[in-house]
Amino acid sequence: MTTLTSGTDALTRDALTVLQPGFPGTTAPDWLLRRLGEGLASVGLFGRNVASPGQLASLTARLRAEREDVIVAIDEEGGDVTRLEVRTGSSFPGNLALGTVDDVELTREVARELGRRLAECGVTLNWAPSADVNSDPRNPVIGVRSFGADPDLVARHTSAYVTGLQSAGVAACAKHFPGHGDTAVDSHLALPRVDAAPEVLAGRELAPFHAAVAAGSRAVMSAHILVPALDPDRPATLSRRVLTDLLRGELGYDGLIVTDGMEMRAVAATYGIERGSVLAVAAGADAICVGGGLADDATVRRLRDALVTAVRTGELPEERLADAAERVRALARWTASARALPPSPREVARAGVGLDAARRALRVTGAEGFTPLTEAPYVAALTPVANIAVGDETPWGLAAELARLLPGTRTGGFTGEDAGQAASAAAGERRIVAVVRDEHRHPWMAKALDALLAARPDTIVVEMGVPQSPPRGALHVATHGAARVCAQAAAEALTGPR
Repeated sequence: MTTLTSGTDALTRDALTVLQPGFPGTTAPDWLLRRLGEGLASVGLFGRNVASPGQLASLTARLRAEREDVIVAIDEEGGDVTRLEVRTGSSFPGNLALGTVDDVELTREVARELGRRLAECGVTLNWAPSADVNSDPRNPVIGVRSFGADPDLVARHTSAYVTGLQSAGVAACAKHFPGHGDTAVDSHLALPRVDAAPEVLAGRELAPFHAAVAAGSRAVMSAHILVPALDPDRPATLSRRVLTDLLRGELGYDGLIVTDGMEMRAVAATYGIERGSVLAVAAGADAICVGGGLADDATVRRLRDALVTAVRTGELPEERLADAAERVRALARWTASARALPPSPREVARAGVGLDAARRALRVTGAEGFTPLTEAPYVAALTPVANIAVGDETPWGLAAELARLLPGTRTGGFTGEDAGQAASAAAGERRIVAVVRDEHRHPWMAKALDALLAARPDTIVVEMGVPQSPPRGALHVATHGAARVCAQAAAEALTGPR
């Protein structure tokens, strides 16, 4: 095991300690191992780092050989946002499906089983759950990642998720504080603004975070959003009023505060990642997440040096950086010593809890008189632009699962107002299963579906996003997410008992 380089002073070590960088590839690069020896305490994993559970376990073991208590973080929400199963789709439904079922014990079981699989791969911090209340149906980046639009429902499921995940020995990270649900802008692309009154924020956005704090969430992630009622000048990630006065002071939170990705344009386009990182730590953040798009040694050096320079020039108090670094080390100590509770007999018998949850989350309209499909259909996917948080490498849709049950199923993807006519022509004589995702957010999709249903009234509609539009079609199935198990549950519903 490498020891801290003798030439690395305490200030530089602290600056490295608060960074939580990503890196390319499925093996640890030399520069990353060297930085672990110099004080780096955390790494972040993304889909590009994962090929299989065995490979991931080998990767995390190599990291741990350099630093035994290294925090290995990942963005594994289940549902649409998966890194463990980035190329196949998740074995677990996402938050909206769980919120639709509204069984907190089920949510706890799903989170625990997901945490168990993470722990087996050597992951110790999960950037989940989303504790956002999806109060704006137009939201382009939260949507099915939220448990729902009701603050009390989101609060109780956030608590259950945190409890379940941490019972598996994996630290939870409630996000995106103080709440990213009431936005119609994606913070990956620009700075969203939440113009809610303080009393609305207190009763809506903050309720799930109160629940997360009460449940003992080891980490909370900040949001790159502007909330003028809290701070009219700076995004939450860079706001002392939000992170220190509100989260630490009013909510009484004492765990790790980690930023959302600092390369996201909501911060980077205005402040740059170096100044943004300095302002975030000064505001009260303890760990700087960077690496979704920037993942190299040069970025780590730039951020380390920016923090050191800020201390030496007096812009960043040295004690604030030292406090942030100590909070990172405290979480590292917890993750190194955390032990999962032994599974109950019920849990052992429910290893397939993800599929069970997906089946329970289905909402089917028009089933009266519906005859299950027995012949291979044509699956027409009306395909929107992918949510950046999901990534276009993760498959979604119904075709693969229907083809498994009905060999010979064909499929095509269609976009634009002429998609309905194009899908009808491509299907030929086959019955059409139209798959949509957030129809209510895409006027072209609604028009295409109108045209398709006018021409082919027996078309089945499967909504794999947030079901806001009225159910229609010969049969309408709402899955409340596009995870692989959601598709499997929907395919079973269309083909009947087997």
